[in-house]
Amino acid sequence: MLKHVGKQGDRKIAIVFREVPGEEHMALVVYPDIMKMEMHDSLMKAIESPEGQQANNLGEAIHSKLFPDGRQMLAALHAEGMLKKVQTETVTVTPAAGQTVRLDELNKLVREMEQGEEAIKRMAELDADRGYTGKARRKDDYGREVGSPSESVRRGANTVAGSDADLATRAQAPQTGALDDTSIATNLKAQAERMAAEAQGLLNEAERMKKEAAEMLGETAPKKRGRPKKVAANAS
Repeated sequence: MLKHVGKQGDRKIAIVFREVPGEEHMALVVYPDIMKMEMHDSLMKAIESPEGQQANNLGEAIHSKLFPDGRQMLAALHAEGMLKKVQTETVTVTPAAGQTVRLDELNKLVREMEQGEEAIKRMAELDADRGYTGKARRKDDYGREVGSPSESVRRGANTVAGSDADLATRAQAPQTGALDDTSIATNLKAQAERMAAEAQGLLNEAERMKKEAAEMLGETAPKKRGRPKKVAANAS
């Protein structure tokens, strides 16, 4: 299943950060249906990209991706006021076919997976309530409980959160506030300075190669052109 997408009620959302630093009960989301077509399509491509699907939080992937107009995605979404904080308990995700889980339950499961035995206990609870508290298992037309979603929930949790081996490092939300103008500006400035340094390095290397080629060909550096000498007007 596709990561970083879910629903809030009947509305489709893209989950930029599963948790807001310091506010674990809140998530940061955007509503693709209110975006312009070119922004919507670019965001969905970023979500579906290998980088998007490998990232623990979508915000980490789109921080380095651009919209068609050249703007950095995360900064543009913030600048246009599209990033919205919502309660995680109001968001549902589908980690596996037929399995719907509330985002707060999923976040809790990811954290508990770091604690070994606690994760196993919690997984059993999710099996009992089919992914969200207070909901009974699916029943057939005769009122009988059908199957155990244990394996599909396990597979779904791994699809959303990554393998058990690296959950300890991947399940943590970024320590910088996603809504902080200063943080975004600092990151953009750092990127610009790095790109400028790389560009200068390439220019220096190109100049060195040109000089080396000229020496190998026996060419001399072209003389600098000076201003033409003034020609005195002939006396009439």
